[in-house]
Amino acid sequence: MNLNLLDLQRHLQKNGVLITFSGRFTQEIIEELGDAVKKYMETESTQHKTHDVFAVFIEQTQNVKNYASSQSEFANGEKIANSGIVAIGKDAEGYFVSSGNMLTTTDVELLKDKLAVITSLDKIGLKKLYKEQIKKTLDPESTGAGLGLIDMARRASGKLQYSIQDIDEQLSFFTLKVQV
Repeated sequence: MNLNLLDLQRHLQKNGVLITFSGRFTQEIIEELGDAVKKYMETESTQHKTHDVFAVFIEQTQNVKNYASSQSEFANGEKIANSGIVAIGKDAEGYFVSSGNMLTTTDVELLKDKLAVITSLDKIGLKKLYKEQIKKTLDPESTGAGLGLIDMARRASGKLQYSIQDIDEQLSFFTLKVQV
């Protein structure tokens, strides 16, 4: 294996990445990373930003973990579970939290539909949609990710940014960036 960590570090620094993790998300890993994020942010920024960055980080990592758990019984479950990545960084616009993971191609359209609605709304529309979603009874099969996406959009300083790249006929890779 030819892995040049110096090149990786330079690439991360060039892109403003402060903290990153790649691999399987467990509750324990999310909690440990969450503690590290809080400690780092407390030395770097105002309390308001710390709270929002932490909340978005938790929501994104929980979404990745929950989706992987929902796919564990299926053929690509292991690939999906090991595909998670999260990065927290700072750029000219402020802090950002980005995450990514594989998803089945059968879930792509539903996710795109949810994101199309969320990204079309302003802050007032997001607040209204959030209140409507809270009142709905969740389907037992639901991972609840829709409410989390709305909450992240409410905390974001701009629109949610995302991409979905095809990997093969069965899998795609979803990337989400939230500028805080």
